Amino acid sequence: MNPEASQIWTAPRWALAFLLALLGMLGPFSIDTFIPAFSGIEQTLGATPVQMQQTLSAYLFGFAFMNLFHGALSDSFGRRPVVLWGIAVFTLASAGCALSQNIGHLVFFRALQGLSTGAGIVVSRAVIRDMFPPDQAQKVMSQVTIYFGVAPAVAPIVGGWLFVHAGWHSIFWFLTAVGIALWLANWKLLPETLHVTQRQQFNVRNLLRGYWQLGASPRFLLLALASGVPFNGMFLYVLSAPVFLGEHLHLAPTEFFWFFLLTISGIMLGSFASGRLAGRIAPKQQIRYGFVVMLLVSLGNVAANFLFTPTAGWALIPIALFAFGWALMVPVVTLLVLDLHPERRGMASSLQAFIGSTANGIVAGAIAPLVMGSTRDLAVASLLMMSVGLVAWVYLRWQWPQTGRHAIA
Repeated sequence: MNPEASQIWTAPRWALAFLLALLGMLGPFSIDTFIPAFSGIEQTLGATPVQMQQTLSAYLFGFAFMNLFHGALSDSFGRRPVVLWGIAVFTLASAGCALSQNIGHLVFFRALQGLSTGAGIVVSRAVIRDMFPPDQAQKVMSQVTIYFGVAPAVAPIVGGWLFVHAGWHSIFWFLTAVGIALWLANWKLLPETLHVTQRQQFNVRNLLRGYWQLGASPRFLLLALASGVPFNGMFLYVLSAPVFLGEHLHLAPTEFFWFFLLTISGIMLGSFASGRLAGRIAPKQQIRYGFVVMLLVSLGNVAANFLFTPTAGWALIPIALFAFGWALMVPVVTLLVLDLHPERRGMASSLQAFIGSTANGIVAGAIAPLVMGSTRDLAVASLLMMSVGLVAWVYLRWQWPQTGRHAIA
């Protein structure tokens, strides 16, 4: 923690949480505002479905790859420069997408977007731990999760409205405007939170030593799996929303908002509960509660989809409850990741985000297309995604029982 934290930020804690959440929302917004315009872009640019899929894959792989470096760079050069340069590149890439005249240009600029957007979510986590002790950090992380959870649900609505009323180019001009506004806000408001005495040397040997230290740590890898993979139990339904809601539940496009409203509510309530529990119960207990909720809901969802014909009256509720369980536990697991190696919090956040975004990319590119045709397959796949994180956490607690027993000072 920065010893001068109280002088660096004197505004209310929620204001910093809101600023950092906006940074984290940039990535999901870049993905989900774009999805409703797939068919329109395909027709306008004369692209094939495979080429359109490349616009998503290029973004996701760029996002995952650069996530390895955003945090490490911020450990050496500071949090603020990495954030500002990341937003600047994102803004230029968004304008490039809007001006693209063929599918090749669009794929290139989408990759550039992906390379830049990770700076926000990676560095914001490190900033939180720079500024706050464990109990307060969990509350801020929970507030960030509340705001962040809105993005994947709201973004398709915004993207769909822009596409219908102003064409697909307007989506990327909108993202360009968002980038400009975010850059100005962070240039004016975001302080440098990494104390000069805590900076790492920027050289290849030191970087490789840090990556080896984290990558070879079973505790780190298990915590990263426990925090990153279960999100896909919910994200799978977001990716499959047009088929799941339209074809399986027979909802009109104007009724899709119920799914997003319930999912957002689950995330917000879970994050609120996580913040309220900070400092009151042991981290391991709170993580257990989150996984218990997700496990019971996932099992019930599988059973219901095999026993009954899914209807909108009940099929949306398990997803909202799953979102509650995920938001209840993920701020705590994230803080455990950051505190394993306090001197390399930026790099730890980078590797955690890399593992999570790689899982997201696999789900988006391979798993979702395979299972979205059946509500039973969706329910089973969601259970399996959650189970990866659950197994990782149970094994970690078995091998290192002290993990999460007490908040780390």
